[in-house]
Amino acid sequence: MGAPEAFTQTTDVGHWIAGVHVRGTGDRAQPVWNPTTGEAARQVLLATAEDVAVAVAAAKAAQPAWGDMPPIRRARVLNNFLALMNEHRDTLAAMITAEHGKVFTDAQGEVSRGIDIVEFACGVPQLLKGDYTDQVSTGIDNWTLRQPLGVVAGITPFNFPCMVPCWMFPLALACGNAFILKPSERDPSPSLFMAELLKQAGLPDGVFSVVQGDKVAVDALLTHPT
Repeated sequence: MGAPEAFTQTTDVGHWIAGVHVRGTGDRAQPVWNPTTGEAARQVLLATAEDVAVAVAAAKAAQPAWGDMPPIRRARVLNNFLALMNEHRDTLAAMITAEHGKVFTDAQGEVSRGIDIVEFACGVPQLLKGDYTDQVSTGIDNWTLRQPLGVVAGITPFNFPCMVPCWMFPLALACGNAFILKPSERDPSPSLFMAELLKQAGLPDGVFSVVQGDKVAVDALLTHPT
């Protein structure tokens, strides 16, 4: 898999919802600048509250089956994703350079730090084990049971468009949650490419979504009851 169409051409950068690229319902967009040339390379479409609601609904529908899946099976999907991230690390780094502006070697280092977290998340079967303590007080036993929260979201800054999302979604997915990512609208393409890699790795549709946007999308995520 090479770079996604939204990155390699001057087409609009949209959203990733329910396992596919979508344009959304809004008519607002803003330029994605190439810091090297100072030119607008493409446009990113800005999500409406309705677009966020569609992503949340897809996540809510997909999460129960994903959360009920044995952790070892979720870890296998993440292990496939890890292999794809390693295979395409330079593609991701090139996207970061083109949209963020950091030099290619710095971008490669950022991707590597993100990959470190994916690798850590592959060990989730051991991390999710509960424990039991007999007689923590007279006649009282104690045990822990780790369960997914459900649908969760991450809103990430522009300065590390690969690494910071990877601080969030690999562990959230490994623990059985569905995840909605709102990346920075300044460098939106790496998140879409990682969404494509997750699908290729075997992640069920709806478990991971990307909604591009500004304050409208952020507020919709922060106030959504689900």
